Amino acid sequence: MLRVLGVSRSGYNSWLHRLPSNQQIRKESVKKRINEIYNKSHQIYGAPKITEKIHNAGIKISERTVGKYMREIGIKAEYIKPYTVTTKDSDFSNKLENILNEQFNPSQPNAAWCTDITYLWTNTGFIYLTSIMDLYSRKIIAWNLTETLDVSCVVETINKAKNSRQMINPVIIHSDRGSQYVSSEYRKATANMQTSYSKKAFPWDNACIESFHALIKREWINRFKIKNYVHAYDLVFEYIEAFYNTVRIHSHCNYMSPDEFEKAYRKNKKSTMLLTG
Repeated sequence: MLRVLGVSRSGYNSWLHRLPSNQQIRKESVKKRINEIYNKSHQIYGAPKITEKIHNAGIKISERTVGKYMREIGIKAEYIKPYTVTTKDSDFSNKLENILNEQFNPSQPNAAWCTDITYLWTNTGFIYLTSIMDLYSRKIIAWNLTETLDVSCVVETINKAKNSRQMINPVIIHSDRGSQYVSSEYRKATANMQTSYSKKAFPWDNACIESFHALIKREWINRFKIKNYVHAYDLVFEYIEAFYNTVRIHSHCNYMSPDEFEKAYRKNKKSTMLLTG
């Protein structure tokens, strides 16, 4: 075979026993780290987020190189196109104000929340996820999974959010004009808040929470054939509580998780108070 290929015996033996170069060793080490980060993200992170995590470990590497190594390993971010359902807005009145007015970046937590309902398909039929997001950190501060679209699903989620957060100033809470959000029960639950509503047939006004609902489906829910309510609850809990709020880095949060971003805010505020005090 060596004669056919025109390779000398000594050259072949030299190649056979040659030790890997430092560059090769580093490449394999980086590939291993990429694979670890990828799997810890539930196969969700693509090259930009993996690059950021590697940079945080003090390793210099370009996003292009990370993408190249991912292709060599045979991995890519798992995105599955979500099932799209269009909600029907309530024809309430033109008196509903858009107080938020697409100001999606408040300077502190508990200044502006947004909420929405989305549909999840299971083998036993649709179930409904109601979520509330704090726009400062994009953290999901309350969520509720129900088998009906009764207004109680929204009210329960509002109460969970109020119990989990300290509301010193009146919070703006933004939603669409769905029947649950214009009901008397909802207005009672949000009596100490400033209710804000998207313009009719204008989903961009509530883009952040709608983006989150698309994200949880694309990155996680749509990978599974969901058996029933219990199975769906476990999946939603795992994504929101064990990953999205606590681990998943977000470009809005300077590549920190929502929890880390809020902790950084509190730490900075405490330091400022000590300096000025």
